[in-house]
Amino acid sequence: MTGTLAGMLEARQIPSHPDRLLADVEGFVESVDGKPRITRVKVHYTVKVPKGKKDAAERALEIHEQHCPVSQSVRRGIEVEFDGQVLEE
Repeated sequence: MTGTLAGMLEARQIPSHPDRLLADVEGFVESVDGKPRITRVKVHYTVKVPKGKKDAAERALEIHEQHCPVSQSVRRGIEVEFDGQVLEE
């Protein structure tokens, strides 16, 4: 998901090098039928953008997950949640 978001930011001329796009990811493991299974993944993004790019970055954040092949694949068995904050510099 982070790679997809980075690509969408770059397409909008918003830099996404490591110090500008951070992802805090948490996985939840539960017992399903007596076996450990990842049931949910939560991603929180922090995106630092140049002044005037906040709206474009928020739009990319809003739609990136729909275009991410990994997220769309794992959604079949794992709940995926994401949120984020966009900070103008």
